[in-house]
Amino acid sequence: MNTEKIKLFLVDDDAVFLKSLEIEFLQHADFAIETYATGELCIENLTRGADIIILDYHLDGIDKNAMNGIATLDKIKAINPDIPVIMLSSQDKIEVAIDCIHHRAFDYVVKSETAFIRLQTIISAIFSYKKMEKELNWYMDRM
Repeated sequence: MNTEKIKLFLVDDDAVFLKSLEIEFLQHADFAIETYATGELCIENLTRGADIIILDYHLDGIDKNAMNGIATLDKIKAINPDIPVIMLSSQDKIEVAIDCIHHRAFDYVVKSETAFIRLQTIISAIFSYKKMEKELNWYMDRM
């Protein structure tokens, strides 16, 4: 049985939100969590093997020249298109969500009181999908 923890990268320039999200995940699930304040730091550490990345849409609250979430998403997908990336934003605009999905985000979550619950649901869906995909591949290999 594989007992390795799921490695979750949390990327947000809002230090308070980032820490609260990290605490929520540590209290409610058994993840290995790495946090990054910039997209650049996330990209530099992709070799550490993230299973899922939760990425802020803006990322320029501290440094106006920092790479934004969409540019970071594009770089992540160029390096490893199989890593599921969930975008987070305080913007509740359909255009922003559509933009994220067009850039190959797995899903989009608005920062709110229910964001953590939504993230948990999405992560469960990702791993259910991956399990089904693995089982299908196993079945197809035997045909």
